[in-house]
Amino acid sequence: MVQLGRHFGTGPASLGDIAAIEDMPRAYLEQLAFLLRDAGLVASTRGARGGYTLARPPEQISMTEVLRALEGPLAPMICASDDPNHSFDCDRTSTCTVNFLWVRVRDAIAGALDTMTLADLVPERIPTPVAAAADLRPHLEVVTP
Repeated sequence: MVQLGRHFGTGPASLGDIAAIEDMPRAYLEQLAFLLRDAGLVASTRGARGGYTLARPPEQISMTEVLRALEGPLAPMICASDDPNHSFDCDRTSTCTVNFLWVRVRDAIAGALDTMTLADLVPERIPTPVAAAADLRPHLEVVTP
């Protein structure tokens, strides 16, 4: 997702290129791409210049959405899932102080993820030193002794 965030607005990025940059197997990235597409976070384009793009700008994609798409509901323990369809009622949930701990851990993780977007993980494009120096040349004065 970070690589797609870096490519946002420049057209589709190929999974082969992302696999090479991230040193990950392409087959694994294909599995992730299917999950992300099903969650509505990425779109795919077929063809020679095809690949994947973000479905929305990086600023509009919360890290909670990304994590839930890839990993499922937030649940540090099975008894503390934030998804009612995946919750597990333990016989001791009502009196268990450890369950209270896991629910607080889950809520803290969800709170941290909710405050971050994909844009927070995409570094700003910084001009290279050569390009920056070339931009400054017209403004430099040459002083001779």
